[in-house]
Amino acid sequence: MRVGIDLGGTKIAAVALDRDGTELARHRRPTPRGYDDTLDALAETVNALDPAGTSGIGISLPGLVDATAGRVRAVNLPWLEGHGFVADATRRIGRPVRIANDANCFTLSEATDGAAAGSGAVVFGVILGTGVGGGIVVDGRILPGATGLAGEWGHAPLPWREEADGPPVPCGCGRMGCLETMLCGAGLSRLHRHLSGERLDPPEIAARAQAGDAAAAATLARHADALARALAPVLNLLDPDMVVVGGGLSALPGLCEAVTRRWGAWTLAADPRTRMAVACHGAESGMRGAARLWPD
Repeated sequence: MRVGIDLGGTKIAAVALDRDGTELARHRRPTPRGYDDTLDALAETVNALDPAGTSGIGISLPGLVDATAGRVRAVNLPWLEGHGFVADATRRIGRPVRIANDANCFTLSEATDGAAAGSGAVVFGVILGTGVGGGIVVDGRILPGATGLAGEWGHAPLPWREEADGPPVPCGCGRMGCLETMLCGAGLSRLHRHLSGERLDPPEIAARAQAGDAAAAATLARHADALARALAPVLNLLDPDMVVVGGGLSALPGLCEAVTRRWGAWTLAADPRTRMAVACHGAESGMRGAARLWPD
């Protein structure tokens, strides 16, 4: 059995999987506010799923996760910062614990038995939602990097920026014009306002585009072009077999087709062999990927 936990700012979602990925049980509860209470909630969650104690525990977390040091920097879970989280969780739960960034767990899940399963050795995962995250899986294993930052492409500048992209805006990381500010949900709304003067949220933009609204369609086309430019350096650097995209904006109509039509204009390979697909497991990829942190 494998137990994976998605520890978020508002909820703890957990799943127990058989070795072949079949779901055996799941558990969900609110995330407490406070360090000790969170450790207690994790222990209760594990006991609810696997009281026999047969498994190691994988935990997916938002933010910057240094698995080697066992520490976390998470805006949504600030009470975890400054603690030896892995060591403390291992003691409280009474099982060995491994942790990884939620985008890494998402990518591992999709590479194992999701949209990128069987696609090849290298998978790049993209999350487009409230923020922009990424992860890299090579030969079925997360590539974390020296400090756990591998795949964090959202805080690079948008390449080949054009006037139609709108002016650079401040990013939460303290810099200006990061990919995250352009490609996230709020960035799509800001782009539409820049191009059309209308204030709409992403679902409204998508619905209008599907209904034939030219201004909304133009916004989605510009957003897809920006995403293609943002991914072009990733393709040049990693040459992945598959890019798999999740998060709320992965539901934008025709997103993968629009991006793959465009990215060859910006990559060294005029016709990249990299494929792109929307994630299969959606919001469940975090906990499913966390369960995969313990290989067979």
